[in-house]
Amino acid sequence: MLSRITRRIDFAAWRKPRAILWATAGVLTLGFLIGLEITARHYGLPGPIANQAQEVIFAPKSGPLLYAGMALTMVVLTWRQRFIAIGVALGIDAVILLLRWALDAKLAFGNGALWVILGCAVIAITRRTGRERALLLKGVGLGLLLVAGHKTGDTWLLITSKTRPMVLDQYVATADHALGNPSWVAGQIVEASGPFGSHLLHVVYSQLPLAAALVALYQLRKVAVERRFPEHHLVRTFLVIGLLGPAIYMIFPVVGPVFAYGDGAFGTGGGHWVVAELWPNTPPPLSTHAMPYDEITPRNCMPSLHTAWATTIFIHSRKGSRGVRYAGTFWLVATLSATLGFGYHYGADLIAGVVFALTIEAAMRAFNRGWDRSAIQLVAYGTVVFSVLLVSYRYLPMEMAKHPWVFGPLLLLALSSVVYNYVRTTKTWEPQAATARQPELQPQPEMA
Repeated sequence: MLSRITRRIDFAAWRKPRAILWATAGVLTLGFLIGLEITARHYGLPGPIANQAQEVIFAPKSGPLLYAGMALTMVVLTWRQRFIAIGVALGIDAVILLLRWALDAKLAFGNGALWVILGCAVIAITRRTGRERALLLKGVGLGLLLVAGHKTGDTWLLITSKTRPMVLDQYVATADHALGNPSWVAGQIVEASGPFGSHLLHVVYSQLPLAAALVALYQLRKVAVERRFPEHHLVRTFLVIGLLGPAIYMIFPVVGPVFAYGDGAFGTGGGHWVVAELWPNTPPPLSTHAMPYDEITPRNCMPSLHTAWATTIFIHSRKGSRGVRYAGTFWLVATLSATLGFGYHYGADLIAGVVFALTIEAAMRAFNRGWDRSAIQLVAYGTVVFSVLLVSYRYLPMEMAKHPWVFGPLLLLALSSVVYNYVRTTKTWEPQAATARQPELQPQPEMA
Protein backbone atom coordinates (compact mmCIF):
# COMPACT_ATOMS: atom_id res chain seq x y z
CA MET A 1 0.00 0.00 0.00
CA LEU A 2 2.77 2.37 0.95
CA SER A 3 4.62 1.67 -2.26
CA ARG A 4 1.51 2.55 -4.29
CA ILE A 5 1.20 5.90 -2.53
CA THR A 6 4.84 6.76 -2.99
CA ARG A 7 4.63 5.93 -6.69
CA ARG A 8 1.83 8.48 -7.08
CA ILE A 9 3.83 11.26 -5.50
CA ASP A 10 6.17 13.00 -7.85
CA PHE A 11 9.11 13.48 -5.54
CA ALA A 12 11.26 14.49 -8.49
CA ALA A 13 9.20 17.65 -8.93
CA TRP A 14 10.03 18.73 -5.40
CA ARG A 15 13.70 18.16 -6.00
CA LYS A 16 13.64 20.81 -8.69
CA PRO A 17 15.13 24.09 -7.47
CA ARG A 18 12.20 26.17 -8.75
CA ALA A 19 9.62 24.02 -6.92
CA ILE A 20 11.61 24.21 -3.69
CA LEU A 21 12.01 27.97 -4.11
CA TRP A 22 8.28 28.51 -4.64
CA ALA A 23 7.44 26.34 -1.65
CA THR A 24 9.88 28.29 0.50
CA ALA A 25 8.46 31.59 -0.74
CA GLY A 26 4.95 30.41 0.10
CA VAL A 27 5.92 29.45 3.64
CA LEU A 28 7.75 32.74 4.20
CA THR A 29 4.81 34.74 2.84
CA LEU A 30 2.39 32.93 5.13
CA GLY A 31 4.69 33.51 8.09
CA PHE A 32 5.00 37.18 7.14
CA LEU A 33 1.20 37.60 7.02
CA ILE A 34 0.79 35.83 10.37
CA GLY A 35 3.45 38.10 11.88
CA LEU A 36 1.63 41.19 10.63
CA GLU A 37 -1.63 39.82 11.99
CA ILE A 38 -0.11 39.33 15.44
CA THR A 39 1.44 42.81 15.39
CA ALA A 40 -1.82 44.46 14.37
CA ARG A 41 -3.66 42.58 17.11
CA HIS A 42 -1.13 43.94 19.58
CA TYR A 43 -2.40 47.43 18.72
CA GLY A 44 -6.02 46.39 19.00
CA LEU A 45 -6.81 46.25 15.26
CA PRO A 46 -7.39 43.36 12.84
CA GLY A 47 -4.54 42.42 10.53
CA PRO A 48 -4.55 41.55 6.82
CA ILE A 49 -5.83 37.98 7.29
CA ALA A 50 -8.74 39.02 9.53
CA ASN A 51 -9.63 41.94 7.29
CA GLN A 52 -9.79 39.67 4.25
CA ALA A 53 -11.84 37.02 6.07
CA GLN A 54 -14.35 39.61 7.27
CA GLU A 55 -15.09 40.74 3.72
CA VAL A 56 -16.62 37.38 2.89
CA ILE A 57 -19.71 38.53 4.81
CA PHE A 58 -19.25 42.10 6.05
CA ALA A 59 -19.06 45.27 3.94
CA PRO A 60 -15.78 45.42 1.97
CA LYS A 61 -13.60 48.51 2.19
CA SER A 62 -12.86 48.49 -1.53
CA GLY A 63 -15.32 46.86 -3.90
CA PRO A 64 -13.39 47.88 -7.06
CA LEU A 65 -10.27 46.19 -5.65
CA LEU A 66 -12.14 42.91 -5.18
CA TYR A 67 -13.53 43.08 -8.70
CA ALA A 68 -10.01 43.82 -10.01
CA GLY A 69 -8.84 40.67 -8.22
CA MET A 70 -11.69 38.71 -9.80
CA ALA A 71 -10.72 40.09 -13.21
CA LEU A 72 -7.18 38.75 -12.73
CA THR A 73 -8.58 35.37 -11.72
CA MET A 74 -10.77 35.27 -14.83
CA VAL A 75 -7.79 35.46 -17.20
CA VAL A 76 -7.60 31.66 -16.93
CA LEU A 77 -11.30 31.18 -17.79
CA THR A 78 -12.98 30.87 -21.16
CA TRP A 79 -15.31 33.65 -22.31
CA ARG A 80 -18.38 31.58 -21.40
CA GLN A 81 -16.99 30.97 -17.91
CA ARG A 82 -16.17 34.66 -17.53
CA PHE A 83 -19.73 35.72 -18.31
CA ILE A 84 -21.02 33.17 -15.80
CA ALA A 85 -18.56 34.40 -13.15
CA ILE A 86 -19.51 38.04 -13.68
CA GLY A 87 -23.20 37.21 -13.56
CA VAL A 88 -22.80 35.23 -10.34
CA ALA A 89 -20.76 38.02 -8.70
CA LEU A 90 -23.26 40.72 -9.65
CA GLY A 91 -26.18 38.54 -8.54
CA ILE A 92 -24.63 37.88 -5.14
CA ASP A 93 -23.85 41.57 -4.67
CA ALA A 94 -27.41 42.54 -5.64
CA VAL A 95 -28.90 40.16 -3.03
CA ILE A 96 -26.48 41.31 -0.32
CA LEU A 97 -27.15 44.98 -1.12
CA LEU A 98 -30.90 44.41 -0.77
CA LEU A 99 -30.36 42.70 2.59
CA ARG A 100 -28.16 45.54 3.82
CA TRP A 101 -30.67 48.11 2.62
CA ALA A 102 -33.49 46.27 4.41
CA LEU A 103 -31.43 46.05 7.61
CA ASP A 104 -30.35 49.71 7.29
CA ALA A 105 -26.68 48.59 7.25
CA LYS A 106 -23.77 50.13 5.40
CA LEU A 107 -24.20 49.79 1.65
CA ALA A 108 -21.12 48.36 -0.06
CA PHE A 109 -20.37 45.93 -2.86
CA GLY A 110 -17.60 43.47 -3.66
CA ASN A 111 -18.61 40.38 -1.64
CA GLY A 112 -19.80 38.71 -4.82
CA ALA A 113 -16.40 39.07 -6.46
CA LEU A 114 -14.66 37.52 -3.43
CA TRP A 115 -17.18 34.65 -3.39
CA VAL A 116 -16.47 33.95 -7.07
CA ILE A 117 -12.70 33.87 -6.44
CA LEU A 118 -13.14 31.47 -3.54
CA GLY A 119 -15.59 29.42 -5.60
CA CYS A 120 -12.98 29.06 -8.34
CA ALA A 121 -10.58 27.71 -5.72
CA VAL A 122 -13.14 25.11 -4.61
CA ILE A 123 -13.82 24.09 -8.22
CA ALA A 124 -10.08 23.78 -8.90
CA ILE A 125 -9.62 21.42 -5.95
CA THR A 126 -12.75 19.33 -6.42
CA ARG A 127 -13.43 19.35 -10.18
CA ARG A 128 -10.08 19.87 -11.92
CA THR A 129 -6.93 17.77 -12.22
CA GLY A 130 -3.40 18.13 -13.52
CA ARG A 131 -2.46 21.27 -15.43
CA GLU A 132 -6.02 22.61 -15.45
CA ARG A 133 -6.13 22.53 -11.66
CA ALA A 134 -2.74 24.21 -11.39
CA LEU A 135 -3.72 26.91 -13.89
CA LEU A 136 -6.99 27.72 -12.12
CA LEU A 137 -5.28 27.80 -8.73
CA LYS A 138 -2.70 30.20 -10.14
CA GLY A 139 -5.50 32.46 -11.29
CA VAL A 140 -7.11 32.31 -7.84
CA GLY A 141 -3.78 33.03 -6.19
CA LEU A 142 -3.19 36.00 -8.46
CA GLY A 143 -6.55 37.54 -7.56
CA LEU A 144 -6.18 36.93 -3.83
CA LEU A 145 -2.61 38.23 -3.82
CA LEU A 146 -3.74 41.53 -5.30
CA VAL A 147 -6.26 41.98 -2.49
CA ALA A 148 -3.94 40.62 0.20
CA GLY A 149 -1.18 42.95 -0.95
CA HIS A 150 -3.46 45.93 -0.43
CA LYS A 151 -4.49 44.69 3.03
CA THR A 152 -0.87 44.06 3.94
CA GLY A 153 0.05 47.61 2.92
CA ASP A 154 -2.69 49.03 5.15
CA THR A 155 -1.36 47.04 8.11
CA TRP A 156 2.21 48.16 7.39
CA LEU A 157 1.10 51.81 7.40
CA LEU A 158 -0.66 51.31 10.72
CA ILE A 159 2.50 49.81 12.21
CA THR A 160 4.65 52.72 10.99
CA SER A 161 2.38 55.29 12.63
CA LYS A 162 2.28 53.38 15.91
CA THR A 163 5.94 52.40 16.21
CA ARG A 164 7.71 55.47 14.76
CA PRO A 165 6.74 58.51 16.86
CA MET A 166 9.63 60.57 15.42
CA VAL A 167 9.80 61.48 11.73
CA LEU A 168 12.71 62.70 9.58
CA ASP A 169 10.89 65.24 7.41
CA GLN A 170 13.25 68.08 8.24
CA TYR A 171 16.20 66.00 7.02
CA VAL A 172 14.55 65.24 3.68
CA ALA A 173 13.20 68.79 3.26
CA THR A 174 16.71 70.15 3.81
CA ALA A 175 18.23 67.68 1.35
CA ASP A 176 15.52 68.64 -1.13
CA HIS A 177 17.04 72.13 -1.42
CA ALA A 178 19.63 70.50 -3.67
CA LEU A 179 16.81 69.79 -6.13
CA GLY A 180 15.21 73.22 -5.81
CA ASN A 181 12.32 72.19 -3.49
CA PRO A 182 10.27 70.57 -6.29
CA SER A 183 7.24 69.87 -4.07
CA TRP A 184 6.89 73.58 -3.33
CA VAL A 185 7.17 74.46 -7.03
CA ALA A 186 4.72 71.74 -8.12
CA GLY A 187 2.27 72.72 -5.37
CA GLN A 188 2.11 76.28 -6.70
CA ILE A 189 1.61 74.98 -10.25
CA VAL A 190 -1.30 72.75 -9.16
CA GLU A 191 -2.89 75.66 -7.30
CA ALA A 192 -2.55 77.84 -10.41
CA SER A 193 -4.11 75.12 -12.63
CA GLY A 194 -7.42 75.49 -10.85
CA PRO A 195 -10.06 72.84 -10.03
CA PHE A 196 -9.74 70.97 -13.33
CA GLY A 197 -6.03 70.23 -13.01
CA SER A 198 -6.36 69.32 -9.35
CA HIS A 199 -9.31 66.99 -9.99
CA LEU A 200 -7.54 65.26 -12.90
CA LEU A 201 -4.43 64.59 -10.81
CA HIS A 202 -6.57 63.33 -7.92
CA VAL A 203 -8.24 60.80 -10.23
CA VAL A 204 -4.88 59.62 -11.59
CA TYR A 205 -3.32 59.38 -8.13
CA SER A 206 -6.21 57.47 -6.56
CA GLN A 207 -6.77 55.10 -9.49
CA LEU A 208 -3.22 53.81 -9.81
CA PRO A 209 -4.28 50.23 -8.89
CA LEU A 210 -6.85 50.37 -11.70
CA ALA A 211 -4.16 51.37 -14.21
CA ALA A 212 -1.99 48.50 -13.02
CA ALA A 213 -4.88 46.05 -13.35
CA LEU A 214 -5.59 47.20 -16.92
CA VAL A 215 -1.96 46.80 -17.99
CA ALA A 216 -1.79 43.41 -16.26
CA LEU A 217 -4.97 42.25 -18.00
CA TYR A 218 -3.45 43.31 -21.32
CA GLN A 219 -0.34 41.24 -20.59
CA LEU A 220 -2.39 38.22 -19.46
CA ARG A 221 -5.00 38.37 -22.24
CA LYS A 222 -3.72 35.17 -23.91
CA VAL A 223 -3.57 32.98 -20.80
CA ALA A 224 -6.95 31.36 -21.44
CA VAL A 225 -5.89 30.39 -24.98
CA GLU A 226 -2.29 29.34 -24.32
CA ARG A 227 -3.21 27.72 -20.95
CA ARG A 228 -0.14 29.14 -19.27
CA PHE A 229 0.99 32.41 -17.71
CA PRO A 230 3.73 34.54 -19.29
CA GLU A 231 7.13 34.15 -17.71
CA HIS A 232 7.06 37.66 -16.24
CA HIS A 233 4.23 40.15 -15.79
CA LEU A 234 3.36 43.36 -13.96
CA VAL A 235 1.49 41.88 -11.00
CA ARG A 236 4.56 40.11 -9.62
CA THR A 237 6.67 43.26 -9.41
CA PHE A 238 3.70 45.33 -8.24
CA LEU A 239 3.10 43.02 -5.28
CA VAL A 240 6.76 42.74 -4.28
CA ILE A 241 7.09 46.54 -4.27
CA GLY A 242 4.04 46.75 -2.02
CA LEU A 243 5.40 44.12 0.36
CA LEU A 244 9.00 45.34 0.66
CA GLY A 245 8.53 49.10 0.32
CA PRO A 246 6.80 49.69 3.67
CA ALA A 247 9.72 48.00 5.43
CA ILE A 248 11.84 51.00 4.37
CA TYR A 249 9.29 53.26 6.07
CA MET A 250 10.32 51.66 9.36
CA ILE A 251 13.93 52.65 8.70
CA PHE A 252 13.24 56.12 7.31
CA PRO A 253 9.87 57.43 8.63
CA VAL A 254 8.64 60.53 6.76
CA VAL A 255 5.08 61.96 6.58
CA GLY A 256 5.43 64.40 3.67
CA PRO A 257 5.41 68.18 3.05
CA VAL A 258 1.65 68.73 3.36
CA PHE A 259 1.66 67.12 6.80
CA ALA A 260 4.96 68.45 8.14
CA TYR A 261 4.76 71.94 6.63
CA GLY A 262 1.09 72.33 5.60
CA ASP A 263 -2.04 73.39 7.42
CA GLY A 264 -3.43 69.90 7.86
CA ALA A 265 -6.25 70.43 5.37
CA PHE A 266 -5.29 67.33 3.39
CA GLY A 267 -5.18 64.81 6.21
CA THR A 268 -5.05 64.15 9.90
CA GLY A 269 -1.90 66.19 10.44
CA GLY A 270 -1.74 69.86 11.27
CA GLY A 271 -2.14 71.68 14.50
CA HIS A 272 0.86 71.64 16.78
CA TRP A 273 2.49 68.78 14.85
CA VAL A 274 3.62 70.90 11.88
CA VAL A 275 6.93 72.74 11.80
CA ALA A 276 5.18 75.80 10.36
CA GLU A 277 2.51 76.47 7.73
CA LEU A 278 4.93 76.89 4.82
CA TRP A 279 3.80 74.57 2.02
CA PRO A 280 3.57 75.42 -0.88
CA ASN A 281 4.38 79.14 -0.79
CA THR A 282 7.45 79.43 1.47
CA PRO A 283 10.52 77.17 1.16
CA PRO A 284 11.27 75.24 4.35
CA PRO A 285 14.13 76.31 6.62
CA LEU A 286 17.35 74.32 6.85
CA SER A 287 17.11 71.98 9.81
CA THR A 288 18.28 68.50 10.72
CA HIS A 289 16.17 67.46 13.67
CA ALA A 290 13.82 64.54 14.06
CA MET A 291 10.36 65.77 14.99
CA PRO A 292 7.48 64.05 16.83
CA TYR A 293 4.24 63.40 15.01
CA ASP A 294 0.83 61.87 15.73
CA GLU A 295 0.07 58.14 15.88
CA ILE A 296 -2.38 58.25 12.97
CA THR A 297 -0.57 59.61 9.92
CA PRO A 298 1.40 56.89 8.05
CA ARG A 299 5.14 57.40 7.61
CA ASN A 300 4.88 56.41 3.95
CA CYS A 301 7.09 58.77 1.97
CA MET A 302 10.57 57.28 1.67
CA PRO A 303 10.61 55.88 -0.95
CA SER A 304 7.57 57.02 -2.93
CA LEU A 305 5.78 53.77 -3.74
CA HIS A 306 3.31 55.59 -5.98
CA THR A 307 6.33 56.61 -8.05
CA ALA A 308 7.70 53.06 -7.93
CA TRP A 309 4.40 51.56 -9.07
CA ALA A 310 3.92 54.15 -11.82
CA THR A 311 7.47 53.45 -13.02
CA THR A 312 6.69 49.73 -13.15
CA ILE A 313 3.50 50.38 -15.11
CA PHE A 314 5.51 52.50 -17.55
CA ILE A 315 8.11 49.73 -18.01
CA HIS A 316 5.54 47.01 -18.64
CA SER A 317 3.53 49.18 -21.02
CA ARG A 318 6.51 49.53 -23.38
CA LYS A 319 5.72 46.24 -25.13
CA GLY A 320 2.03 46.98 -25.54
CA SER A 321 0.11 48.64 -28.32
CA ARG A 322 0.51 52.34 -29.07
CA GLY A 323 -2.47 53.18 -26.86
CA VAL A 324 -1.05 51.16 -23.96
CA ARG A 325 2.34 52.87 -24.33
CA TYR A 326 0.74 56.33 -24.36
CA ALA A 327 -1.37 55.44 -21.31
CA GLY A 328 1.69 54.19 -19.41
CA THR A 329 3.60 57.38 -20.16
CA PHE A 330 0.65 59.57 -19.17
CA TRP A 331 0.16 57.72 -15.88
CA LEU A 332 3.84 58.06 -14.98
CA VAL A 333 3.98 61.81 -15.69
CA ALA A 334 0.64 62.49 -14.00
CA THR A 335 1.54 60.41 -10.94
CA LEU A 336 4.85 62.23 -10.49
CA SER A 337 3.01 65.55 -10.83
CA ALA A 338 0.37 64.52 -8.29
CA THR A 339 2.81 63.18 -5.68
CA LEU A 340 4.67 66.50 -5.71
CA GLY A 341 1.78 68.84 -6.46
CA PHE A 342 -0.39 67.64 -3.58
CA GLY A 343 2.53 67.74 -1.15
CA TYR A 344 2.53 64.00 -0.48
CA HIS A 345 6.23 63.58 -1.30
CA TYR A 346 9.54 65.38 -1.59
CA GLY A 347 11.64 65.28 -4.73
CA ALA A 348 14.14 63.05 -2.92
CA ASP A 349 11.36 60.50 -2.38
CA LEU A 350 10.69 60.29 -6.10
CA ILE A 351 14.34 59.64 -6.98
CA ALA A 352 14.50 56.89 -4.37
CA GLY A 353 11.20 55.46 -5.65
CA VAL A 354 12.44 55.13 -9.24
CA VAL A 355 15.69 53.47 -8.15
CA PHE A 356 13.74 51.14 -5.86
CA ALA A 357 11.34 50.16 -8.66
CA LEU A 358 14.07 49.44 -11.21
CA THR A 359 15.99 47.33 -8.70
CA ILE A 360 12.94 45.25 -7.79
CA GLU A 361 11.96 44.86 -11.45
CA ALA A 362 15.49 43.71 -12.31
CA ALA A 363 15.44 41.20 -9.45
CA MET A 364 12.07 39.79 -10.55
CA ARG A 365 13.25 39.39 -14.13
CA ALA A 366 16.48 37.77 -12.93
CA PHE A 367 14.48 35.41 -10.72
CA ASN A 368 12.59 34.28 -13.81
CA ARG A 369 15.47 34.00 -16.29
CA GLY A 370 18.22 32.94 -13.88
CA TRP A 371 20.88 34.77 -11.91
CA ASP A 372 23.90 35.33 -14.11
CA ARG A 373 26.68 37.88 -13.70
CA SER A 374 24.82 40.71 -15.43
CA ALA A 375 21.74 40.21 -13.24
CA ILE A 376 23.73 40.17 -10.02
CA GLN A 377 25.62 43.31 -11.03
CA LEU A 378 22.43 45.14 -12.01
CA VAL A 379 20.57 44.36 -8.79
CA ALA A 380 23.64 45.00 -6.65
CA TYR A 381 24.23 48.38 -8.30
CA GLY A 382 20.63 49.46 -7.78
CA THR A 383 20.76 48.33 -4.15
CA VAL A 384 23.98 50.26 -3.52
CA VAL A 385 22.64 53.46 -5.12
CA PHE A 386 19.40 53.20 -3.15
CA SER A 387 21.33 52.70 0.10
CA VAL A 388 23.64 55.64 -0.66
CA LEU A 389 20.60 57.85 -1.29
CA LEU A 390 19.08 57.01 2.09
CA VAL A 391 22.39 57.52 3.90
CA SER A 392 22.92 60.87 2.15
CA TYR A 393 19.42 62.11 3.03
CA ARG A 394 20.01 61.17 6.66
CA TYR A 395 23.60 62.23 7.27
CA LEU A 396 24.45 64.83 4.57
CA PRO A 397 21.31 66.97 4.16
CA MET A 398 22.93 70.21 5.32
CA GLU A 399 25.86 69.80 2.93
CA MET A 400 23.45 68.99 0.13
CA ALA A 401 21.41 72.13 0.81
CA LYS A 402 24.48 74.39 1.02
CA HIS A 403 25.97 73.06 -2.24
CA PRO A 404 22.95 72.51 -4.51
CA TRP A 405 24.95 72.90 -7.74
CA VAL A 406 27.09 69.94 -6.68
CA PHE A 407 24.63 67.57 -5.03
CA GLY A 408 21.64 68.30 -7.29
CA PRO A 409 23.43 67.08 -10.43
CA LEU A 410 24.90 64.18 -8.43
CA LEU A 411 21.42 63.00 -7.42
CA LEU A 412 20.20 63.21 -11.01
CA LEU A 413 23.36 61.48 -12.22
CA ALA A 414 22.84 58.62 -9.74
CA LEU A 415 19.26 58.22 -10.96
CA SER A 416 20.30 58.37 -14.61
CA SER A 417 23.02 55.79 -14.09
CA VAL A 418 20.53 53.29 -12.65
CA VAL A 419 18.11 53.92 -15.52
CA TYR A 420 20.87 53.56 -18.13
CA ASN A 421 22.28 50.43 -16.52
CA TYR A 422 18.82 48.86 -16.36
CA VAL A 423 17.97 49.64 -20.00
CA ARG A 424 21.36 48.51 -21.31
CA THR A 425 21.42 45.27 -19.31
CA THR A 426 17.82 44.17 -19.84
CA LYS A 427 18.16 44.81 -23.57
CA THR A 428 20.74 42.03 -23.69
CA TRP A 429 18.26 39.73 -21.94
CA GLU A 430 15.70 40.03 -24.72
CA PRO A 431 15.53 36.96 -26.97
CA GLN A 432 17.16 37.67 -30.28
CA ALA A 433 15.08 36.86 -33.31
CA ALA A 434 16.78 34.12 -35.25
CA THR A 435 17.39 35.00 -38.85
CA ALA A 436 15.61 32.69 -41.23
CA ARG A 437 18.00 30.44 -43.11
CA GLN A 438 17.81 30.96 -46.83
CA PRO A 439 17.33 27.73 -48.76
CA GLU A 440 20.24 26.81 -50.93
CA LEU A 441 19.69 26.97 -54.66
CA GLN A 442 19.70 23.53 -56.19
CA PRO A 443 21.41 23.21 -59.56
CA GLN A 444 18.90 22.79 -62.34
CA PRO A 445 19.45 19.94 -64.81
CA GLU A 446 20.64 21.13 -68.16
CA MET A 447 18.23 20.91 -71.01
CA ALA A 448 19.34 18.63 -73.78
